[in-house]
Amino acid sequence: MSKSVSVQRIYKAIEKQVFIQGAYSIVPIRYEDRYQIMQWRNDQIYHLRQSKPLSKEEQDQYFDNVIPKLFDESEPNQLLFSYLKDDICIGYGGLVHLNWKDKHAEISFLMNTSLEKLDFEIHWSQYLELIEEVAFGQLGFNKIFTYAFDLRPRLYRALNSRGFKKEAQLKSHVLFDNSYVDVLIHAKYNPYLTLKKATETDLELTFQWAKNKMIRQFAISQSEITLEEHSQWFRKKLDDSNCTYLIVCRGLQAIGSFRLDVQSKIGKISYLLDPCVHGMGLGIALLERGIEFCKEHKLAISIQGEVFEQNIASVKVFEKLNFQRIDQQESGLILFEKDIL
Repeated sequence: MSKSVSVQRIYKAIEKQVFIQGAYSIVPIRYEDRYQIMQWRNDQIYHLRQSKPLSKEEQDQYFDNVIPKLFDESEPNQLLFSYLKDDICIGYGGLVHLNWKDKHAEISFLMNTSLEKLDFEIHWSQYLELIEEVAFGQLGFNKIFTYAFDLRPRLYRALNSRGFKKEAQLKSHVLFDNSYVDVLIHAKYNPYLTLKKATETDLELTFQWAKNKMIRQFAISQSEITLEEHSQWFRKKLDDSNCTYLIVCRGLQAIGSFRLDVQSKIGKISYLLDPCVHGMGLGIALLERGIEFCKEHKLAISIQGEVFEQNIASVKVFEKLNFQRIDQQESGLILFEKDIL
């Protein structure tokens, strides 16, 4: 059930301003919440990159001089939000150190100190779900990460529950109570996949994928191809009314393709993943999005895919998506099939 949340300021950098999950929401940081935020920062200074307690004068100066500029910039260095439960502020955070060129940002979050003991993981998990929609859904960023002193093991449980993976451990990196402690960096990559119809402008990109040695070793035809050969094949597919050729994007980055060739209501799937994103678990997500598209547009009654048995990753993808093996040739080529209508 949705609810309305009043917004005082609007960020130019994002189209959507309010992000809601049940009773919880994040909205552009509110001026009225500044002293609560100051108190929480002072209470929890031990795990923040803050050298001394803040005063009301310092907090006023920050909210009067720094915060307003963030709303008007198309590429601010941070986007800050008040974290609300039923319109009452119980925390704040955002995306900081925004890198607009490489599309990544650090996550910042601080909750009401009174909630830390019993509800820490609940609110971190809830907040992460909301801020991911900003980073991945709105900004199309490639990666978000946390930079945390190795002092709060419950934080890592919350991060793991949302699919974040430990990416780095900086040994003895910060001084805490006269001893050096590690810093742990956990990251999550954009899982949001979108589809767009392939066009002439995708010819060069699809050629680079198709000729890649990692791709060709598992292709039905493994011989090398030239740009001329690919161009003829590519344009033929674009002109074929029985072919649906889609480019799959994660955020703003094209990461693969999905193709469906239909004959007599049976669709033959062909898909590939850019080798630069292999090992990230995107194969299943890519195929799922393609299958959803086929269902939505009623392109076929059933779909089939062929894969060599030595291509273990692709075999597992088909099996996890409940495709049935209906044939296997002596060459090791397996034919999978699944009804979709």
